[in-house]
Amino acid sequence: MKRNALAYLVEWKNREKRKPLVVRGARQVGKSYLVEDFAKREFSIQLTVNADRDREFLRRIVQEPPARMLQLLELEYDRRLIPGETLIFFDEIQAVPELLARLRYFYEEIPALHVIAAGSLLDFVLEDHSFSMPVGRIEYLHLGPMTFGEFLDATGNERWSGFLLAFGCGGAMPDTAHHTLLRLFRTFLTLGGMPEAVETYARTHSLLEADRIKESILSTLRDDFTKYSRSVNHERLLRVFGRLPALVGQRFKFVNVSREDSAREIGRCLHLLELARLVYKVRQSSCSGLPVGAAAKENAFKLLFLDCGLLLRAGGLGAAALEREPDLMLVNAGAAVEQVVGQHLLYARPPWEEPELFYWAREKPTSAAEVDYVITCGGQIVPVEVKAGKTGRLRSLWQFVAEKKTRLALRFNADKPSLLDDTDTMHDGAKISYRLLSLPLYLIDHAHRLADEAARR
Repeated sequence: MKRNALAYLVEWKNREKRKPLVVRGARQVGKSYLVEDFAKREFSIQLTVNADRDREFLRRIVQEPPARMLQLLELEYDRRLIPGETLIFFDEIQAVPELLARLRYFYEEIPALHVIAAGSLLDFVLEDHSFSMPVGRIEYLHLGPMTFGEFLDATGNERWSGFLLAFGCGGAMPDTAHHTLLRLFRTFLTLGGMPEAVETYARTHSLLEADRIKESILSTLRDDFTKYSRSVNHERLLRVFGRLPALVGQRFKFVNVSREDSAREIGRCLHLLELARLVYKVRQSSCSGLPVGAAAKENAFKLLFLDCGLLLRAGGLGAAALEREPDLMLVNAGAAVEQVVGQHLLYARPPWEEPELFYWAREKPTSAAEVDYVITCGGQIVPVEVKAGKTGRLRSLWQFVAEKKTRLALRFNADKPSLLDDTDTMHDGAKISYRLLSLPLYLIDHAHRLADEAARR
C-alpha cells in the first residue's frame, strides 16, 4: 500500500543536507510499514533495529561515538553498513529514549548515513525527557491514517484516484463518476484509514473482517493506557476514551464527559490521549489574522478522533448496522462526516509541520455562529463548512464572510462540485459577495489545491 509520504521520504533521501528523520504518529497508522517499504524501494542495504526487542544491546552501545556504534551494529546484525547506500531504521525508539538524543551525532559525524527512527508513544518521551534534545539536528515526519486517495490506490481503484488528481476547479463531473465516487467514499467512511483495516478489506472485500481488525486495534489502544502514566487512574482514562466518540463535532464541555470526575482529572486524561495521538483538539480562533493559531483559545475547542472508521466502531456502529442506514452521511447527525473531513485537513499540511486545525465561532447572544473549520489558502483564511447531505443552510459561513471580508468560502457536501460567485443578503440587510467552492466529499484530498485554483480564477 503506497502512502503519499513516500514521495517526501524520497526527497529527504536525495537532499544534500539531510538530518536524521523521526516519524511520529499514533499506533497502527503504518509508520514501520512506510519506512520499510521506502527502504526496499530506495536502498541496497537496510537494517531495522527494534529498540523494544533489543533494548539491552542498544543501551550498551548508545554512548559510543557514531563510528563505533556503526561497527557494533554491523557485528550484532551481521550486516555491512555503508554510508550513502544504507538506511538504518530504529523502530520503537521510545524504548531507549536516550538513543533519540544521540541521533544528532550521526548528523554531525556521519552525514552521508541515512537514519530514520519511529515510535508509537514517542510524544510521551518528547514531553518528559531528562536528556538534552538534539534541537536543529533532527527533523520530523508526521503520519496520520490513510487518506481517501490512498484507499483508492490500495483497493485497486487507481484510475479513480488519477481521475480526481486531474480534476480541475470548475470542471464538470459526469453523473456516473459522481455516483461511483460517492459509493466508494461511503465505503471508506465505514472502513476508515487504519492501514491494517484497509489491507484486510483490499484482500478480502469483507467489511466484517475489517470490523474485526478495527475492534482489535481499539483493544490494543486501550491496553496501552497502562503505559501512559502511573499518576492517572486507569478506569478514568477508559471512561474518558469511551465518551469521546459521542463528542466529536461539538464544543467540548467537561460535564459531557463525566459528572463523576473533576475537570482537572478529565483534562489530564485528555492530555495523555492527545500525546498518544488518539484525539486532537480543534481550537477556536478569532481568525483576526495569520497565522490562525496566533488567535486561538487554549480552553475553547472541539475534538477529532484518530480515524473515522475507529470512531464509528468505538461508538458501537459496525459495518452491518451502517449498511442498513440509507444515508451514511447523516450517521451521528453528520459527526462522522465532520470527522473524516477534519482528519484529512489536519494532515493536509506539509508532513514536517505539526498537525493542527482550527474552527471559528461567534458567540454574541443575538447572532451566534460557528464555522466547522478554517484553513489557509493562498495567503487568506478560508472558512470550511461540512454538510452531510446535498443541501444545508450557510448562515454561519455568511457571517464569517461578512465579518472577515474573505473572498472565498469552501463547502463539502454530497452534491457535484461547483464554483459560484454569490451575493447574499444578511438579516440586517447588508449584502455580501464571495466565491463559494462546493466540493463533494470524495474530493477532500484535493481541497487545498482546488481552493488555490478557485482563489486565482
